[in-house]
Amino acid sequence: MKADAVFEGGGVRAIAMVGAVEAMEEEGIKWQRLAGTSAGAVIAALLASGYKSWEMKELMAELDYTQLQGRSLLNRVPFIGNWLQLIIHLGIYKNDFLESWLDTLLAAKGIVTFADLPEGRLKIIASDISNGRMLILPDDLQKYNMEAGDLKVSTAVTMSATIPFFFRPVIWKTKNQKKAYILDGWLLSNFPVWIFDVPHPRFPTFGFRFVKEEVNVHSVIPTPLHLFKNIFRTMLQAHDLRYISEEIKDRTILIPTGDITATDFDLTEKEIDYLLHAGYSSARSFLDTWDFAVHKAGRSHTFK
Repeated sequence: MKADAVFEGGGVRAIAMVGAVEAMEEEGIKWQRLAGTSAGAVIAALLASGYKSWEMKELMAELDYTQLQGRSLLNRVPFIGNWLQLIIHLGIYKNDFLESWLDTLLAAKGIVTFADLPEGRLKIIASDISNGRMLILPDDLQKYNMEAGDLKVSTAVTMSATIPFFFRPVIWKTKNQKKAYILDGWLLSNFPVWIFDVPHPRFPTFGFRFVKEEVNVHSVIPTPLHLFKNIFRTMLQAHDLRYISEEIKDRTILIPTGDITATDFDLTEKEIDYLLHAGYSSARSFLDTWDFAVHKAGRSHTFK
């Protein structure tokens, strides 16, 4: 069966989505169009460029996740280093490792810019905080006097995965010579499952989304740094607690990730295996009750 896919952001928890994709591919599902926000953009880009779930599992197993948390010498200064980074660079950590890692992986499949992909194959969501608008890339490149060949896929994904305050904003120099500060797509649309919607779809759009039962934060807040961390963790985890409408739930694989948060970069092998299994088992349970005819009838009713 053909299908589109939309992947929610979730930091390192995106590993679970690889497990879910594996279960879907076992059922013979062939991906047509893909979209993603934040870490979900990583999964979407790899699939769009031709990677299969088994290849992605190998990549995830080999990756040193601590490298994603780009530290400078200033980060190593006790107590004040991270605050100085935030004040000077508007973010605590660098996010350049992700772009260079993706450059290598995408180049291996012959992909550099969006022009190297079939038109409409991939859509990446980011937030332009200089102009106060959501970006759907490459669709919105025309607003910056740019074309698909002017933007690397790896750059767009890095933009989408730049968590506010945690990472430095991407300063994007566009063709009109203006600078734009770009941050994580979840600021404006963390789960754009609507992006491929039409009244009478020829094949389904599956969404991949994380769920939590409660926000896990530190109950004791002794310093301003602890306060910042609690605000940050609450902000990230709150996305997983949002109400999911029946129309969206009908086509969404809901993946629990326990106590693992978006910025837990020091994952153990056991935690990686847990995430992969959580995604795989969630997708298998979803497929056991999925019926495209029933879903399509509901979609037609929604668009009346």
